[in-house]
Amino acid sequence: MRALPAGLALHLETGTTTLCWCWRLTRRDGVKQGFTDHDRDLQFDATTFEAAAGFEASEVRESLGLAVDNLEITGALSSAALEDADLEAGLYDDAEVEIFRVNWTDVAQRVLMRSGTLGEVKRAGGAFSAEVRGLSHYLQQPKGRLFQYTCDADLGDARCGVALAGSAFTGSGVVTAVTSERVFAASGLDSFGADWFTRGLVTFASGAAAGQKIEVRRHTRNGSVVAFDLWQPVRAPLTAGMTFTVTAGCDKTHTTCRAKFSNIANFRGFPHMPGNDYLTAVARPGQT
Repeated sequence: MRALPAGLALHLETGTTTLCWCWRLTRRDGVKQGFTDHDRDLQFDATTFEAAAGFEASEVRESLGLAVDNLEITGALSSAALEDADLEAGLYDDAEVEIFRVNWTDVAQRVLMRSGTLGEVKRAGGAFSAEVRGLSHYLQQPKGRLFQYTCDADLGDARCGVALAGSAFTGSGVVTAVTSERVFAASGLDSFGADWFTRGLVTFASGAAAGQKIEVRRHTRNGSVVAFDLWQPVRAPLTAGMTFTVTAGCDKTHTTCRAKFSNIANFRGFPHMPGNDYLTAVARPGQT
């Protein structure tokens, strides 16, 4: 049972209430944003909750046990703090959400009704809907190591041990031509062969996308023309002249670890693990 602050409990007992909903989002990049369905801005916990931002929430339900309790927030992209490009770039993916019930005449009288994370976000025109997942959904996600053929370490982390900062595995480039928000040509990377950066990571160093990191879907080279195809669009308009760094990619296989990175001693997969072909094999005459 949720404990109410004494002031809020007395307010509810009056029978005439002045309550509103407040939502606080904490994005993966640390940015905090507040919204309320009240008609004036409210402020508490060093957060300003913007009024009339077009937010509405479905019924809040909670159940016993470990079942995942979800609700849905719908709204319009009418707030200056909510930008379509940020939603598209994934800055709100798995963002932390806190939902408060607040007495708008005295914001000290409030209670945290639900905390969770943003799940699937859908957009249509100028509107959006976002699923808010309860914290119990993390209990449904796999934890620990998986026994598999490929490596389960991230390239360059402590378990992998490859030093990506060297010139052999990291390059700096400049965007020279833009085909789409995911595909562009670049200069400054002529010393690297095709596919060297496939599955690598591009980090933009200038322009409105500075700091954004996107995985490389494909790295090609046709003569002197070097091109990149990213898995996600750049959150700001991609323009010629933008600078970036890019790190080598790894497909997590035993062969690549040995040939490309000379790091077989730190390979974190199980390439000799018996698979279905071994389990279904049939003994034949003459086999040993």
